[in-house]
Amino acid sequence: MNIQELWEKAIRETKVIRPRLKSLSAHAATELPYIFLAESLVNRGDTVVRKGKISVEKPTLILPHNIPQFEGFDFEKEFNLNQDTVTNFLLIRGIKFPSLKYIHEASSLDVFEGHLKKAAAKFSDELARKEDVDAGLISGADDSWPFSVLIFVCTQVIRSAPNDIKRLFDDFMDH
Repeated sequence: MNIQELWEKAIRETKVIRPRLKSLSAHAATELPYIFLAESLVNRGDTVVRKGKISVEKPTLILPHNIPQFEGFDFEKEFNLNQDTVTNFLLIRGIKFPSLKYIHEASSLDVFEGHLKKAAAKFSDELARKEDVDAGLISGADDSWPFSVLIFVCTQVIRSAPNDIKRLFDDFMDH
């Protein structure tokens, strides 16, 4: 599949089952842990479970407007695409990430013996029991998972924007 097909598949199939409940930090790096679920392409009826986190932080270099840095998303290894190709692809489609550094760290890859709906219910209940307000639960296609994780990050940035603006304004007024 080419990048356009992968993106379209991720757009069609990505579902944020349980968003991160806490807002992103406007002043410090934010960790976005996630659990990604996908129907197994190898063992029909089972679910692939990927756990990881994305650190969203200010880059050490000042970047031009809407030029994010993506690290660890495996675009090159999985799809033979370099970061510039992915960034340009998103920009051309009007998808703008703030000029921050998005660092992906995978922590585990497992198989849940059961259908996607059953896995989603189990992990959703588990997060609720732990009262975990940091982690998000998402599902999508296993062969386009990095794009699904990017979509998740984008939804969290959009959800946090009104609070970020209010916090920045409040901080300005306090000084």
